[in-house]
Amino acid sequence: MKRIILVISIIATFATGASAQNVLDGVYVREHSPTKSVVPLSYLREADVMWSKKVWQIIDLKEKMNLAFYYPTEKINDRRSLNDILYDAVKEGTLTAYTDEEFMTPMTREEFQRIGGAGVDTTQIVDPEPPYLTRDTVIIREFSTSNVVAYRVKEEWFFDKQRSVLDVRIIGLAPLIYAVDDKGNRREGDLRIPIMWIYFPEARKILTNQEVFMRGNDSDRRTWDDIFQKRLFTSYIYKENNVYDRRIEDYKQGMDALIEAQRIKTEIVNLEHDLWDY
Repeated sequence: MKRIILVISIIATFATGASAQNVLDGVYVREHSPTKSVVPLSYLREADVMWSKKVWQIIDLKEKMNLAFYYPTEKINDRRSLNDILYDAVKEGTLTAYTDEEFMTPMTREEFQRIGGAGVDTTQIVDPEPPYLTRDTVIIREFSTSNVVAYRVKEEWFFDKQRSVLDVRIIGLAPLIYAVDDKGNRREGDLRIPIMWIYFPEARKILTNQEVFMRGNDSDRRTWDDIFQKRLFTSYIYKENNVYDRRIEDYKQGMDALIEAQRIKTEIVNLEHDLWDY
């Protein structure tokens, strides 16, 4: 009798484990995004580029259209914010972080561990009870990806005469946080600084398999590569390639800076129109 009860218990345990492994959080298995390959961009020859201009833009995560870049602040099932995706990829070693926007100097492991004021400090505290001894206490400051408030985007617009189109390709991304001191405390003002630069063509192999929440239709899960290639975000220009290598804020302020950014964007769009005769 005891053997029969033992056999039944073992069978029930295996059955419970098998049913737990077959639990599906949804009505179908998502297979497209995890197995999706990077779509190669059109081949581009130097001789076919009639005109080109590098511009730098800001993606502000406070904008309603850009909320998917920031949320969720913690991983939800198969969805992560862009901040977590890039940070985890660099931490795992599958993506290279750079200290400059020319992608000449890769970030060392020590530099990466100190981004955003992260690090280890030693401070002294006094025991609250006699004999009131002073002890050294180690304080570990960890970087939180929720501190990212915006992104810098370095891109190049160009006219390809072979395809007769005005096109744009993203070169790099840089997460921005508010400037902090050596203790990790936010400095006065709204100065935003990059914590690292990511070479976008290298990041595409990771972003292609990461889904983004699309408002209104859960089955329409586009990947982060789709978001960037289709320009499904809002941004504003803060710099264009110029002889002084200066930003718009260096010679325009307030509303004048926004008008200048719009002027640069309008010139790029009008360039394509001016190349055609109707």
